[in-house]
Amino acid sequence: MPLVKCPTCGRKVEYNDNEFRPFCSERCKLIDFGAWADEEYALPTQDTALSEEDLDQIEKVLKEKANL
Repeated sequence: MPLVKCPTCGRKVEYNDNEFRPFCSERCKLIDFGAWADEEYALPTQDTALSEEDLDQIEKVLKEKANL
């Protein structure tokens, strides 16, 4: 049976026949869920500012679509 490390506590636990996988227990599963709910985890983003040229192009496309 493959062993995996619990993402919350790091304890090694069997992957197969584990109802809380990849976590070792319901407690670790709920701790992880709470961290997501509290926005402690976030997916990386790349903020980019639109240039005036970009904004003009967007407005042009929107106007063209409105005239169809």
